Amino acid sequence: MPHGRILVAFLAVLTLTASASATAAGDSSTASATSPAVAADGQRDFHWEIGTWHTEVRVLADPLSETEDEWLRFEGTSVVRPLLDRRANVVELKVSGPSGRIEGLNMRLYEPSAKRWSLTFVNIRDGLLTPSVHGGFRDGVGEFYGDDQLGERPIKVRFLIHRQGPDRAEFEQAYSSDGGVTWETNWIAVDRRVGSHD
Repeated sequence: MPHGRILVAFLAVLTLTASASATAAGDSSTASATSPAVAADGQRDFHWEIGTWHTEVRVLADPLSETEDEWLRFEGTSVVRPLLDRRANVVELKVSGPSGRIEGLNMRLYEPSAKRWSLTFVNIRDGLLTPSVHGGFRDGVGEFYGDDQLGERPIKVRFLIHRQGPDRAEFEQAYSSDGGVTWETNWIAVDRRVGSHD
């Protein structure tokens, strides 16, 4: 699932990327998943996402360019698997369309000391990690920011997660080349749950 920021620097060349996530949380023996301490610090913010999702993705073919907008469409699945007694998870994205295929992993790690998440995407094609975005959830919306490069140009990245009930979510990635004054959305993914919530 993207991410997707969901997949920085993959857009121009349509690389294979992924979402794998892990949350570094405290010892589960000292606090239950529903205890106020756990809920307050945000380490379970992605717990709702565990399961299988049908994913529809739109990708801007040439972001931050002067060319006319061309959106590429993909469809497939995102599978979110729990790890370490659900204190971490891995998201596996597999979508395809007329323009090709996108596959990848996204790692999400919770930083207890900062009370924030880092989201890091794995480029399956070259085995490299993209720079992380950082942030958290407020009023049901996840908001994450980071720095990256598009070609040789430094950019800022914004990744938003809108949870729309237990069985639907939208993920949106945008780039900025002017320090965050203006943003151009380049990735939109809509996930709908397949089956029941684990």
